[in-house]
Amino acid sequence: MDLILEGIRKAFYLIFTLDPEVMGITLLSLEVSGTATLISLFIGISVGTAVALSRFPGRQFVVSLINTGMGLPPVVVGLFVTIFIWRNGPLGFLEILYTPTAIILAQAIIATPIVMGITLAAIQHLPADLRLQILALGATRVQMVWLLVKEARLPLLAAVMAGFGGIISEVGASIMVGGNIRGYSRVLTTATVMETGRGNFDIAIALSIILMLLAFLVNAILTQIQQRERPR
Repeated sequence: MDLILEGIRKAFYLIFTLDPEVMGITLLSLEVSGTATLISLFIGISVGTAVALSRFPGRQFVVSLINTGMGLPPVVVGLFVTIFIWRNGPLGFLEILYTPTAIILAQAIIATPIVMGITLAAIQHLPADLRLQILALGATRVQMVWLLVKEARLPLLAAVMAGFGGIISEVGASIMVGGNIRGYSRVLTTATVMETGRGNFDIAIALSIILMLLAFLVNAILTQIQQRERPR
């Protein structure tokens, strides 16, 4: 119990004194996961909407792949991303292994199926005749898709929260492709693992608390927007 209390005290000390290293790790975590979430939103919403509105051979198989991807193990993503961007890998010429860019790539791959799956479900659960009503009013197909996405905005905000929550807290892929390099590619999760391995439990607890506070603040803001948009 004393160890936990010491960790809480350490967390607030690091926050209120604006410890440079901790603030750098926190800001990098937010930057990396925020960028990965934006990438996953662009790809996930686009593909999820396209699959939801299309009928083609093998569609059920594609939907099954998307749903399976929602539970994609981060360590598996980390392994394959590492292989692809390894010096002798297909994308080795990019030289991004053990960089924040590599972490963004891995986290985007993890978050995209989550956003895609929730988008697919949200669009599919809209009234079946809504699409026809929009087109009957003279809207183009692009306008129709945009209106459907707007209509499904509440579950899509849930997709944002699920995607961000799934990657801000993951550690397997981040430590494999980022290398946990001090001052360069160390994020809150990888720093927590490192401090735990060193036996610095008070600092590990402090970093964990900061991570949870960061996740809570981001999701609180998104929840506020979601509830404000909820139909009365």
